[in-house]
Amino acid sequence: MLAYERHGSGEPLVLLHGVTHRRQAWYPVLDELAAHREVILVDLPGHGQSPAFELDGLSVKDALRRDFEGFLDVLGLDRPHVGGNSLGGLIALHAAANGRARSVTALSPAGFWRDEAEFAYTRKFFLGLLALADHLGPGAERVARSRVVRQVVYTSLMAHPSHVPTDHVIGDVRAFMYARPTLRTMLAAAEPFTEQVPRDVPVTVAWAGRDLVLPRWQAETARKRLPHAEHIMLRGMGHVPMFDNPHHVAKVLLRGSAPAATVAPIAAANRPVSSRRRAAATATA
Repeated sequence: MLAYERHGSGEPLVLLHGVTHRRQAWYPVLDELAAHREVILVDLPGHGQSPAFELDGLSVKDALRRDFEGFLDVLGLDRPHVGGNSLGGLIALHAAANGRARSVTALSPAGFWRDEAEFAYTRKFFLGLLALADHLGPGAERVARSRVVRQVVYTSLMAHPSHVPTDHVIGDVRAFMYARPTLRTMLAAAEPFTEQVPRDVPVTVAWAGRDLVLPRWQAETARKRLPHAEHIMLRGMGHVPMFDNPHHVAKVLLRGSAPAATVAPIAAANRPVSSRRRAAATATA
């Protein structure tokens, strides 16, 4: 059983973190979301406090589907709203393609490189982190307490690393050390997202404008593969945007998990209006 926690009330919104991260990544936006949704934070398999990730002869994609859909079944969640960051965004999109998500909000989702050459940059980034973690071993937590080291490492993940408290950083380091085997498995089997999401499932793809892990040009690939989705640029935010601008990220998640007419539109400067949203606005005018 995957580790999780539930907060708030309303329509369920399941939130999935990125590779090597943990459910606490969503804490900066939790209070604002829980005022409007029942928020379920999940540790992915092989991450946080969840059991190790086991393939059992399945592909990585199928094993993730088994574990996530099994989790939804245990909690009795029938097509909840699903939001995800990075790997979590990819899993959310797969859930939508498989008919298990009512809506999807994906923040810089994985899976939108076009070929192995384009993925090489991201693979090299994570291999570098793995090499550093392997070298430091048990000393990783001590090194992470250094403000300079935190600044250097977290600058690759977010635009404002100073927003992350020291105790949260230590928790992230422990999560990374635990997730190393899962990361290696996923890097070896990474594949692009090419599935079709039903047109009646609302999808929002919000890409971080300062993403140094999954570069922002991948947002253009996402536009082409998901032409009916709403596409937003999170300006001034990094790959893990929840600490950079919690209020704005919460607003994106609330809008993505509700009918367009019930949530105030996001400032036009931050995103173009998709044809789906434009048609909805016209129909209700």
